[in-house]
Amino acid sequence: MITLWDKGISAAEAVEDFTVGDDRVLDMKIAKHDVIASKAHAAMLAKIGLLTSEEEQILQSGLDEIAESIKNGSFVLEDEAEDIHSQVEILLTRKYGDVGKKLHSGRSRNDQVLVDIKLFLREEVLTFKDEILDLFNKLQALSNKYENVLMPGYTHAQVAMPSSFGLWFGAYAETLADDMVMVNAAYRIVNQNPLGSAAGYGNSFPLDRDHTTKLLGFDSLNYNSIAAQMSRGKSEKSVASAIAAVASTLNKFASDCCQYMCTNFKFISFPDSLTTGSSIMPHKKNPDVWEVMRAKTDRLQSIQNEIALLCTNMPHGYHRDLQLLKDILFPALDTLHKCLKMTMFMLDNISVNEHLMENPLFDPMFTVETVNEMVLSGVPFRDAYKKIGIMVREGKYAYDKPKSVESLHHSHKGSIGNLCNEEIKEKMMKAVREMNRTIRPEE
Repeated sequence: MITLWDKGISAAEAVEDFTVGDDRVLDMKIAKHDVIASKAHAAMLAKIGLLTSEEEQILQSGLDEIAESIKNGSFVLEDEAEDIHSQVEILLTRKYGDVGKKLHSGRSRNDQVLVDIKLFLREEVLTFKDEILDLFNKLQALSNKYENVLMPGYTHAQVAMPSSFGLWFGAYAETLADDMVMVNAAYRIVNQNPLGSAAGYGNSFPLDRDHTTKLLGFDSLNYNSIAAQMSRGKSEKSVASAIAAVASTLNKFASDCCQYMCTNFKFISFPDSLTTGSSIMPHKKNPDVWEVMRAKTDRLQSIQNEIALLCTNMPHGYHRDLQLLKDILFPALDTLHKCLKMTMFMLDNISVNEHLMENPLFDPMFTVETVNEMVLSGVPFRDAYKKIGIMVREGKYAYDKPKSVESLHHSHKGSIGNLCNEEIKEKMMKAVREMNRTIRPEE
């Protein structure tokens, strides 16, 4: 039969091309995790008597060889293999015959991909933990370094009140501490073992799911086999929510940097090599890194919505729709890693303008200081406010501008004179300790 859409490819090939998409490429990201899970499954099968000790040793040896080929880059997905799970079984069966065929006993590709993705996401989240902590430490170091350097704070994009570079850098450090709580929550949701749920309804083999849970280092089981299958999508969305939290922090920081690099501000600067020029205007130093960072982190914040929409109105159990979760989430993971590393790189090269107070443009930010001084001397607040407001309007307001934070009297917790960086550090360390207890509950 000739069809209008026929381009010399069979219907079966067209369907395969449409349904597989980039899945084989994305499967390479979970290749080593498929081997890790298979080794645990083989050990469990031997424990319950579905493999002999000799058969288990053969499979473990074969899986170790595959793991080494993945590590050294020689592993490939052959054309006859539909996915990573099929490829591993093909290699074992090709080398060991019937012994290789026994490995799939008691599991389905459904719980295979579930456990592979959870192991992969668990590893990714732990990497994020380290990257976020590195950035936190960098921001705290900058906050401490510039704690006494004044800068204007803004509300409604207007000069408002005295701020400091210490307060600015420290704000993003504390926000990352909150983000770490989200990262920990994602880890806890991911760190549950679905292996043994098979296609979502278990099976009649006496599987020891506690054994694979222990071998794979999961905190607990997804006990209910249907619930285990329902964790597909929920696990990805929890990680996407953590990604969105971190991306939101990076996004606002990137926006600040774009503004503060502007020639109308000149609060911060970076070496010429980290900025770009104009094809026509020789004076330009464009904040391309921060602008691209802002765009990338905008996109990252949409990932959780995309995953939520993909999984909406889908009854329980496996559906091929779920394959596209890898298309959405895996590239996002790579993007966030790059954004965190680039932020660190840029902060290693940041220069702060320590002479902002010489600019008369920022004189109005001290009006509240004047009002407060009058109040402390006995003038009612509303009267002081009105008097200074009239002076500003008539162009008569002047203030002996301080040169540093130390000259002002901001002493309460969280103010420019009391950054509470040690308390913020403890907040982050508490989140890290909680995460470490989840990772290694025996400690």
